[in-house]
Formats: sequence, C-alpha cells, structure tokens
Amino acid sequence: MRSDIEIAQSATLKPISELAQYLGLNDDDIELYGKYKAKIALNTWERIKNQPNGKLVLVTAINPTPAGEGKTTTTVGLGMALNRLGQKAIIALREPSLGPSFGVKGGAAGGGYAQVVPMEDINLHFTGDFHAITTAHNLLAAMVDNHIHQGNALNIDPRQVVLRRVMDLNERALRNIVLGLGGKADGIPRESGFDITVASEIMAALCLASDLMDLKERFKRIVVAYTYDGRPITADDLKAAGSMTLLMKDAIKPNLVQTLENTPAFIHGGPFANIAHGCNSVMATQIGLKLGDYLITEAGFGADLGAEKFLNLKCRYANLKPDAIVLVATIRALKNHGGVTKDKLAEVNMAALEKGIANLEKQLENLNYFGPPVVVALNEFPGDTQEEIELVRQKCAALGAEMALSRVWAEGGKGGEELAQKVMAATAKPSHFNFLYELEQPIKSKIETICQKIYGAAAVNYSKQANDQIARFEELGYGNLPICMAKTQYSLSDDPNALGRPTGFTMTIREVRLSAGAGFIVALAGTIMTMPGLGKTPAAEKIDILPDGTIVGLF
Repeated sequence: MRSDIEIAQSATLKPISELAQYLGLNDDDIELYGKYKAKIALNTWERIKNQPNGKLVLVTAINPTPAGEGKTTTTVGLGMALNRLGQKAIIALREPSLGPSFGVKGGAAGGGYAQVVPMEDINLHFTGDFHAITTAHNLLAAMVDNHIHQGNALNIDPRQVVLRRVMDLNERALRNIVLGLGGKADGIPRESGFDITVASEIMAALCLASDLMDLKERFKRIVVAYTYDGRPITADDLKAAGSMTLLMKDAIKPNLVQTLENTPAFIHGGPFANIAHGCNSVMATQIGLKLGDYLITEAGFGADLGAEKFLNLKCRYANLKPDAIVLVATIRALKNHGGVTKDKLAEVNMAALEKGIANLEKQLENLNYFGPPVVVALNEFPGDTQEEIELVRQKCAALGAEMALSRVWAEGGKGGEELAQKVMAATAKPSHFNFLYELEQPIKSKIETICQKIYGAAAVNYSKQANDQIARFEELGYGNLPICMAKTQYSLSDDPNALGRPTGFTMTIREVRLSAGAGFIVALAGTIMTMPGLGKTPAAEKIDILPDGTIVGLF
C-alpha cells in the first residue's frame, strides 16, 4: 500500500470555496489561503449563531501504545462515512505541532485513506496560527523582563517569574537556561527556560475563547510572576493584553480544509493533552455544530486525559453536551496492554488480549460517569481473528456499549459505514450529561476525584511544593477553577510502564501550576516534559523536498 503522503498527494481536492458554499457560507464568510485552505471570518458567528445545533460526537481512545490506535484516522473516517450515508458531517481536529512532526510522528493528519488534506500544509506552517501564538507568548515574556530591567515599578521578584518562553520545535537544550547575561545593558540575569508552543497558556486560552474579546480578557488574567510580597502580576498589569490580542487577530479564525473524500474539516488550535487540555478550539466546534448535521471531534491521547478534559473543561466553558462518544481500540494495542511486546503483537494470544481488555473496560467505565452513550470502534488489522474480535465485542456488550469494526484506514469512508450507523443510532438515544466534579469543591478534592474515579488510584500524595502551591492559589481566590491533569498518556497511573488497568497505586502530585487566563489549575503527576527532545533518529532526517517541490518523508 502507498504511504500516507503518496495517498494524500494523489487526492482530488475541491476548491475550498466550493466546500464553504456546501456548508452555507458565502464569500464574505471565508478568507482564502490559496485554493484549498480558508479561514472563517469572525463576524460569521453572528449570522449563524441562532441556527440549530447538529449532533456532537466525541472520539477518544484507550491509553495509546506503540501499536497505534488510530484515533484521528477514525475521526476522519467516521465523518466521511456519515457523508456517504447522506448526512452533512463536519470534522473538527487540532492542528499538528512542528515539534512532533519533525521529532517522532512525522505528521498528524490521519492516515491511509482517512486523511485531511492538503496534508503537507497542515503538518507544516499551515496558516501561521502557531507562529502567532509563539510570538504573542514571547512578546509577553519580553515585556516581563523589560519591566524588570526598566526599574521594576511593579516590584516583581525575578526569582518568581513563572512565564517561560516558547518555540514550536523539540529542543531539550533550551529546557533550562539563564537569561540576561552580558552586562547591565542586556537585562537582569535569572533562570528560565523554554516550553513547546502547544504547552503555552496562550494556546489553551485560544482554544477555550468564545471570541476575540473573550481571548483578550483571558490574556489579561494570565499570571506571569509574583512580587516580593507574593502578589500575582498579570499580563494586564504589564499592559500587554492589547498587543497580544492584535497578534492573534487572524489566528483566532478557524481554518477550513477537507478530507480525501471532500468532507469539510475545521482544524484549529492544538494544546497538548498530557500538559494542557488537548482539544481543538471552542470556536471551530461551535461553528461546525451550526453548519452540519454532525460535528465529529477528537480529544488527545486516551479517554483518561483528552476525553476527561473535553468533558470537564471544554464542555463546561462552551456549554457543550456530546450526543455520543466513540472509544477507539485495536486488537494489537489491547494485547500490548496485556503484556505482549511490539514484535509479537501479530500472534494470537487470547490470555493477553483478555488481560489488556481491562484498559478498554476501565475507559468505558470512565466515560459512563459522564452519561452520553458510547460506541467502541475496533480498528481492524489484517491479522485480527474472528475469535479475538468476538471477545472484544462480548466485553463491550457486558458494559452496555455497542462495538463496530472500522476499516477506514484501508477503505476510507466505506470502511466506516458500520461505525457511522451505530453512532447515528447512539445519538438518537435519550441521554444525560454530568460533570465529574463541582467547581466549588476544594482543589485537592477535585484532583482526588479525577485520580480515584478516572485513573483508579487508591490514594493521592502531594509534595511539599504542591501543597504550598495549592494553599497559595486558594488564598489568592483561584480555588474554584477546574483541574487540568498533566500525567503520562501511556498509563492510567502516573507510571508509563503500568499498562492495562493498574490498581492499588498512589498518584503523586509533584507540582501545581496556575493557568488563570486559560481558566484552569494544572496538576502535574510523574515526569511530564513541557519541552520535548528529539530522539536518536528524528523524523526530520527522513523529511525532504525534491526539485519539483514534492515533499517526501512526511509520514
């Protein structure tokens, strides 16, 4: 079979203006970025906001493994399948980060015959949103250091500047640095570092904002430092929010592209799911709901991270309620959770499969806390046996979930029709929606609810630093914010090697951070890098461009 990029490069794309017209958008609603990309004008929302909403479907997955689960591929394929069945479906995804694209993944726009295109543009600079986020963030950082250099009228303690700088590449050498070296004219020396752009609070704020002025208000609330007497200093104190918002005036507009089968797709924003909340923008989701019968969106990593944050954070701020949830798994990934190494996943091993299904069962239980009906999408691989498939189906049925085989990677929309039919049936069922916790609960109570209910932890411990930070945030009036957990994506616990469904473990919260602008408290468990590094053989070594402009090696 051809590579992903070869499939994408052979696709027949429709002019994006034609897709916009299909969605009911006019020439004033779109701003063209070439022939196959467009942004949605900000005033479009005022025209369509009173239209009825379509059905909202969230796609999530079991804990990811090296075997792959295909969550984005399933999201894309499901949207295409719904359109094949006569529905007006729209997809909403996050934008890929250049860091993973040149680091490990080599691209992130779906796979096989279920991709969004133009794939090369989406995986590279796209419409410049990440560059705008990077610049707005670093402008704020520059204004912090300039204020200290210019006399420090706000009494900022240089040892308590919490805002780091960002860049959209994996660069371990910049994780920890010293600024201001060189003499008096070059600033005040202090320790700092870089995070990757997708970990920036600017990114999280963009993806939770309802409009440009809401984004400006969120920027004003960003805490950048503390004074010598412990008072928080915000971007508003530095008079930075206006300039930052100006830099975001185009980046805030959702991007419209298409799939290989010309299904409309909004791709906008991209916060990491193990550091931030892992969902595309509220604006793209809300616009998509007004323009289609179905809006299919995904949340990053497994249901314990992305889905939990989508449901507790994004739905809370945007007043959303999913009509159904799709949980993605593969036989191979389940066997990996059952202890089978990557090189032996093609072998039939019913005992390991049954053991690994415990991860799927736990994620199903987690989603059932929230209320919407769940459909399991089992991505079929050529070596999967009927016995293995039936075991997964039986386990899903025991927990009240339908299961559908998905072949969208190999067959595109046609391979997702069974899944699409079951999703349509699920969205027709009456359902309710619950949050996992109430905002009025203390910070520790909210953290422990997530750790014990979603992860299955027996207990939660806090470092002295975390205890001090929680006490400080509650004293400063931030105790009613929701929680954004930062932990490994590979396990339900904070140990990436604890696969399947670990029990009896203790979660350790080592640090707690405030994201007052985005609107949540970040609780860090285990070792989480906010600036990844490149591997021994990064994907960048295989990516190239030929004399005729053809891109190769990008997945």
